[in-house]
Amino acid sequence: MVGWSTADHLRTGLVADALSSACRQRRPTRPVIFHSNRGCQYTSQQFTSLAAELGVILSGGRTGQCWDNALAESFFATIKRELLDTTVWPSRAAARTAILDFIEGWYNLHRLHSSLGYRSPAEYETALSA
Repeated sequence: MVGWSTADHLRTGLVADALSSACRQRRPTRPVIFHSNRGCQYTSQQFTSLAAELGVILSGGRTGQCWDNALAESFFATIKRELLDTTVWPSRAAARTAILDFIEGWYNLHRLHSSLGYRSPAEYETALSA
């Protein structure tokens, strides 16, 4: 997980924050592809303009084909099963902090992913750059 954001809404600003976060984190030097479903947040003029400004190529799945976005759906199922559904959160702030810890401290650094040969994303990326 490279860029992410949390909010109590699904407006364009939420996904724009996540895309901006990813670009700040990685500072891509060549065009990258951002794949999503065809939700109005991702097809809005605001998001399209931001992507163009950042040099990001937008890719959208086919309407009604959930498996086109299987990677994102898998991540959301994982974070729900392994974190969000495990407790009653006392506040949004507490949930946001837990999400930060989960993504940055566990999911990216230590959690083994079968699709990466049972390596963590950090370990996989290190091997790619070697």
